[in-house]
Amino acid sequence: MAETLLKPLKAGLIGAGIQASLTPAMHMKEGAAQGFRYEYELIDLNLLGLTPSSLPELLDDAEARGLIGLNITHPCKQLVIPYLDELSDEARALGAVNTVVLEDGKRLGHNTDWWGFAESFRRGLPGADLSAAVQIGAGGAGVATAYAILSLGLKTLTVFDREPDRAEQLARTMSALFPDASIQASSDVVSAMRDVSGIIHATPTGMAKYPGLPLPPELLKPHHWVAEIVYFPLETELLSVARQRGCQVLNGGGMAVFQAVGAFQLFTGREPDAARMLQHFAALTV
Repeated sequence: MAETLLKPLKAGLIGAGIQASLTPAMHMKEGAAQGFRYEYELIDLNLLGLTPSSLPELLDDAEARGLIGLNITHPCKQLVIPYLDELSDEARALGAVNTVVLEDGKRLGHNTDWWGFAESFRRGLPGADLSAAVQIGAGGAGVATAYAILSLGLKTLTVFDREPDRAEQLARTMSALFPDASIQASSDVVSAMRDVSGIIHATPTGMAKYPGLPLPPELLKPHHWVAEIVYFPLETELLSVARQRGCQVLNGGGMAVFQAVGAFQLFTGREPDAARMLQHFAALTV
């Protein structure tokens, strides 16, 4: 029997306010290009009137319905961990999961966000000055971007978050993982911005329902690079202002694609065509 006639593989995404996500389209398009049936659904907490407290039931339901895996996004990347059986080394180190493989009755947690950001940064900002950077945001995505940029060789990282305890925790976690780097939390973004080469933005600010800038625009200088994680819209207000002020910029599209590349491989056991997935993403965001 032709493979396209076999029972489809099924996966999904759990998160809040995810109706605009392009992840399902990227996964299903790549599956079709490889010649197999692949269904990918959105499990939107907002639409279903649920909260993260429903994660145990949602995981049970996904297993009962035969899903091969789940992507996990805001606000569940850290909250899902107690309900998993095993964690990859990266997921354990980061304390955040964005990909859960459902296999042989077990739930295996992974983190492809960090690699997605690292690969996007490596391709999109080659030769960027990695002497010092500021990161705004210390949640699940911020943990991944911090791990990624430090893995690429960043020497000094200053972390900000509206919840100071969360920034402090991220700084402690990364300091243990990267003892040769200087990593600290701060509440004084003005002072921190004086001596950095770049800015990583890892909060939802800039999305359609969270408009605005994550820092005063006058702090952006032409020598800064600015890396964004928001990809809907692809050109956030932060990136627009940064361009106007002469900064090199990186949008959140690459991270979105490469985390999906990693998740696709984990879910299906097949090697995705990253270039094809980048092209498909570009077509979706025109």
